[in-house]
Amino acid sequence: MLQDNVTKLLNDQINKEMFSAYLYLDMANYYTQHGLDGFSQWFRIQAKEEMDHAMIFMTYLQNNDYHVTLEAIEKPTRSYRDLRHPLEEALKHEQFVTASIHAIYAEAMESKDYRTTEFLHWFIKEQGEEEKSATDLLNHYDLAGKNLFMFDRELSKREYHQPDFDFD
Repeated sequence: MLQDNVTKLLNDQINKEMFSAYLYLDMANYYTQHGLDGFSQWFRIQAKEEMDHAMIFMTYLQNNDYHVTLEAIEKPTRSYRDLRHPLEEALKHEQFVTASIHAIYAEAMESKDYRTTEFLHWFIKEQGEEEKSATDLLNHYDLAGKNLFMFDRELSKREYHQPDFDFD
């Protein structure tokens, strides 16, 4: 049986994941407005991944007989000063999400909710990959310099892959 304090945090995480998708769609929109369709593609796929994460959290709670409560998704309120700024914000956001998942894990450990700690292992690994991906994107942007359009073309090749998550 899941602990109430942990299920509340897991339910809150659903909203954070959905906000992440909304934020990344906002970034995709920003890049589309600036004619960088590859950057836009990268962030649209990122948004899909975040929605998948929200669905995994929902399914986990539902599979454990918990009633999920969907809350309002906050509107992204960021304005970007230049083409690099959304990349910086994406990295900061991934670090925020990592901290949130770590907090849930710590609470689950303290509550001896071992089922949830096992469930969160996938997300802990995933967040390591997400932070590396955001860091790499930022570093590659800096390296691209005047070849930004070639980098944009490379980003347009990114393909969506649904997460391989096993609930068993």
